[in-house]
Amino acid sequence: MSAGIAALGGWVATELQDVTDDLGALDGAGWWAVALPFEGPPVLARFARPYRTPVAPGRGAWPGLDPRSWRSGLDRPAFEAGVRAIRSTIASGGVYQVNLTRRLSAPLPAGSDPYRLAGGLAGLLARRHPAPHAGHLLLPERGLAIVSASPERFLSRDGRIVLSQPIKGTVAPGDGTGGDGTGGDGRPVVFGAKDRAENVMIVDLVRNDLGRVCEPGSVTVPRLFGQERHPGLVHLVSAVRGRLKPGYGWGELLDATFPPGSVTGAPKLAACEMISRLESQPRGPYCGALGWVDAERGVGDLNVAIRTFWIDAGQLHFGTGGGITWGSSPAGEWDETVLKSRRLVAAVAEPW
Repeated sequence: MSAGIAALGGWVATELQDVTDDLGALDGAGWWAVALPFEGPPVLARFARPYRTPVAPGRGAWPGLDPRSWRSGLDRPAFEAGVRAIRSTIASGGVYQVNLTRRLSAPLPAGSDPYRLAGGLAGLLARRHPAPHAGHLLLPERGLAIVSASPERFLSRDGRIVLSQPIKGTVAPGDGTGGDGTGGDGRPVVFGAKDRAENVMIVDLVRNDLGRVCEPGSVTVPRLFGQERHPGLVHLVSAVRGRLKPGYGWGELLDATFPPGSVTGAPKLAACEMISRLESQPRGPYCGALGWVDAERGVGDLNVAIRTFWIDAGQLHFGTGGGITWGSSPAGEWDETVLKSRRLVAAVAEPW
């Protein structure tokens, strides 16, 4: 396998030239693959000019994983206790919402090449679990193998115009749901008050984040409570847009907005403190961001790294979670994590 491959946003690049953690490089020169873990330094990989392709190529075979081999970093009692702790903090005024997640892990076949397996997994997901912000980044020399089937955009940038499209609110299509995410009679799926309240809170958080680096009055919400259908799920999606202040670039933008509000909570700092106390393992690439930046053209697109797999120490990992509000129930939130993970567990059970 080559020294690295990036397949992101319809671009594919294989000629790795440089790797850095300096966000300032994104406003310099070259085409960059960007991996921002939830914790820790960014990984920015500069490649020779990539090429466009409608389907990202998968390299290598995927053996399939027994669904019974997955283990959760938080078991059900611990996760439900976390939900109760968040609700208690909400009641005392400490937070409004916290995104609580758990990591699922399964062993890979002994002696297998993790990067060849990751390439096979990328090919499988591209065909069997397509997503609008999917992609993969494999850097063997850096020990990095990330494969994402994310439905969510964190940030796109076109010159000084930036756009975020947070997802908050997830339901399973009911019987008779049509292929466009509506019911059989053409009506939209009905989301509950909790989903809509979550969405509004995160839209306000994103507006505040962008307001720190965008021109006054330029931050708008062109879409609120839109619905998007993905395999087995319907999401409530909003959009927030702004115009960067003159002289501001990727470094300032990411300093103001990362981690994504939809996977932290509100207020963001207090929510992140609760996450660090309640979750049993660091999130790693999960809930960070993965995408690409063309520094010379001033454009780029980063996802929120949900529905995202990574390989580490002979194991395949991915995370699942949801936003906890006062209206949450411990059992209901656990069930939502199961709903969000079920199709991915089933997808990777199949060989390819």
